Amino acid sequence: MYRLGIDVGGTNTDAVVMHEREVLSGFKASTTQDVTSGVVEALEGAIGKAGIDRKQIDKVMIGTTHFTNAVIERKHINPVAAIRLGLPATACLPPMVDWPADLREAAGDSGYLVRGGYEFDGREIAPLDEDELDRICDDINSRKTKVASVSSVFSPINQDMERVARDHIRKRCPDVSVVLSSDIGRIGLLERESAAIMNASLLSLSERTVDAFASALTSAGLDCDFYITQNDGTLMNADMVKHFPVLTFASGPTNSMRGAAFLTGERNGIVVDIGGTTTDVGALQHGFPRQAATVVDIGGVRTNFRMPDVFSVGLGGGSLVRRDDSGTVTVGPQSVGFRITSEALVFGGETLTATDIAVARGEADIGDAARVAGVDKDTVEKARAAITQLLQRAVERSRISPDPIPVIAVGGGSILMPDKLADLDVVRPENFAVANAVGAAIAQISGEVDRIYSLENGLTREECLKQAEREATEKAVASGASPSTIETIEREDVPLAYLPGNATRIHVKVVGEMEGAHAVAAR
Repeated sequence: MYRLGIDVGGTNTDAVVMHEREVLSGFKASTTQDVTSGVVEALEGAIGKAGIDRKQIDKVMIGTTHFTNAVIERKHINPVAAIRLGLPATACLPPMVDWPADLREAAGDSGYLVRGGYEFDGREIAPLDEDELDRICDDINSRKTKVASVSSVFSPINQDMERVARDHIRKRCPDVSVVLSSDIGRIGLLERESAAIMNASLLSLSERTVDAFASALTSAGLDCDFYITQNDGTLMNADMVKHFPVLTFASGPTNSMRGAAFLTGERNGIVVDIGGTTTDVGALQHGFPRQAATVVDIGGVRTNFRMPDVFSVGLGGGSLVRRDDSGTVTVGPQSVGFRITSEALVFGGETLTATDIAVARGEADIGDAARVAGVDKDTVEKARAAITQLLQRAVERSRISPDPIPVIAVGGGSILMPDKLADLDVVRPENFAVANAVGAAIAQISGEVDRIYSLENGLTREECLKQAEREATEKAVASGASPSTIETIEREDVPLAYLPGNATRIHVKVVGEMEGAHAVAAR
């Protein structure tokens, strides 16, 4: 049986067909406005190049930028009833207080404050005001709002009050979908609340998108399960995506990093994914992207749900190369983007780009090299130096140790990467141009537990860690992972001296291969 991996980017939609550890084919198609037609074109191209019967494809994995783009572009966002349990505390900073005005308006700008919530040590700030919840439910029904988020102060320590509020709302507003902040974010009220509101605002889009993917695969004659990649490099089934679309944010760079790990066999290193406009840089740890430890900005909103520690620089194959009157040469951040095949010199255009520089120096064989033969040599060398400096700074920013580690170059624009950056060797694997689709195809199933445990009654930290591992494993198996392939990739224990009961925060994450699939992940 075969796997089909698809990654839907802003410019291109890539697809690969894989059998066990072998990449049989890769295909790039332009991302279309309706997205699904671009997906169909890419998968048809990959299946055709592989020369296989499509009935032999038993799993399809898709990475998408739909939900990130919706927030950034302020499109397809539904109004949300943002309910916070925290009065009489937190009144000075209402829900969405730090959101950009246009995004707040798109999300309904409808915040409600209710008595409730917890202190940092688990004591109630105030009992939940159910009468106020009734009044809020009446307002929700009158506004015909279809989604709500519930955020309680310190709910990661105790989410009971959020659950009670959710059940209360469902009884009074049976047609309203409710998102709990404790299911998405971590400690930090405003960031966690914002993540929950953002997730709620995308629920309608997520349902349409998942159904559109299902329709596209059916129209292509594929009768098999499909999964969506998360931003931690693992998979969600279709139903989970419909409930938690924000967990797909930044899954594109994550797929590239997982694909880089698979194609090279490296489990630790720095991945540089160079596209047409930007370069994404991040670190691999144990074959997975290193997770960001701080708040993450999404479309101008601070959130604190898990995200890969990836950043972008304005360098790509279509980056403009300019020389000013003083002789200084700059590269990017402006780019011709997807128009590179018509505007770059080597393709018959009139614009000098980073790709032209690579061809002029003999580092790439693309287009018509004769068209860049007359480019000023000094400009070429200075542009090459500027490109190398940009890449070197980006790589150094991702290093957390002076130890030499490999730099893995992937993406269609990785022809810009030199063979060596300072003291680090550069690896450019086979099929580097479609590493993102490879990352989607080899993605695994995960299970995660992030919780506060009390070490009273004779429990030890090691026993709590084992309990968390068992629970994370059960979650992974329930999501479709094969029990025999489960391995723990993250295990963290942080004592919380300010909480009663000798409390400790334990975070455990496990991953495993999909049930019935071959073990294809990088080992």
